[in-house]
Amino acid sequence: MNRQLLTFPPQQEATQPQPRVAVILPCYNEAVTIGHVVRRFRNALPDADIYVCDNNSSDETALKALEAGAEVLFESYRGKGNAVRRLFSDVEADIYVMADGDGTYDASTAPALIEMLRDRRLAMINGARNYEGEGAFRSGHKFGNRLLTGLVHLSFGNHFQDMLSGYRVMSRRFVKSFPALSDGFEIETELTVHALHLRLPCAEVETPYFARPEGSTSKLNTFRDGFRILRVIARLVRDEKPLEFFSAAGAVLALLALGLIAPILLTYMETGLVPRFPTLIGAVALGIVATLSVMAGLILDTLSRARVEQRRLAYLACPVKE
Repeated sequence: MNRQLLTFPPQQEATQPQPRVAVILPCYNEAVTIGHVVRRFRNALPDADIYVCDNNSSDETALKALEAGAEVLFESYRGKGNAVRRLFSDVEADIYVMADGDGTYDASTAPALIEMLRDRRLAMINGARNYEGEGAFRSGHKFGNRLLTGLVHLSFGNHFQDMLSGYRVMSRRFVKSFPALSDGFEIETELTVHALHLRLPCAEVETPYFARPEGSTSKLNTFRDGFRILRVIARLVRDEKPLEFFSAAGAVLALLALGLIAPILLTYMETGLVPRFPTLIGAVALGIVATLSVMAGLILDTLSRARVEQRRLAYLACPVKE
């Protein structure tokens, strides 16, 4: 009896489809630089889609971006946060590379950041700025960055050294679960706190940061935008860490009440008399408000945890593409 050996054609390995990559560039009056920035990202990521959001510019930013091959969106509400919100809402991709349109960030590092995001299955990579050459960063901006980053460290953890960097690589999950409430340059702070409070897998990588080209001017005002970012940090601590926020306020009020009532108690123990009734009433009122503040923190902490759970579920509901 002859036996024939059956042979089967070799199976071809299934090729994984490449993720869709979108480069998103919020811009306001960057006609001098935006064309160069688009071309640099096109050279670094030839298969990526490049989107520029013209934030109601008064120059030829949109025209220069179109000439360079980008797709242009328009956002009439002024402010970087509004432009980023529009890009996050309308751009569909698996991986998002966000940078500014001023030519200060290094596009050539984007492929390595994307590969790291995919290999380590991260939600976000922050491009910490490594300043190259003179004039890359004003001393006032550098001090403010350190101060504001330090404040975020106190409340949310010491995971990022350059919280205000505008160069980030993000997964679809991260982008589509991000609420994006800020209007201006505070958006970077909100992105950082979103990642920290949800304890998402993130990383920070140093990337070159260059001075603006000649003829290009910064839109960031050191004091005005610094105070706005400080206000956003306070709001985020209040909303995301209400127990700590209101307990701290209650502790301050309690110390004030104690300072006011202590002399009255000492006098009462020595003489049996209660002098300065208005001061006593004020101290008691401060003590009551301090107690109410702590109780409010306890109640709001429960609500904050529910909001975190909802955002976490929104993050997990987004499909993952390897």
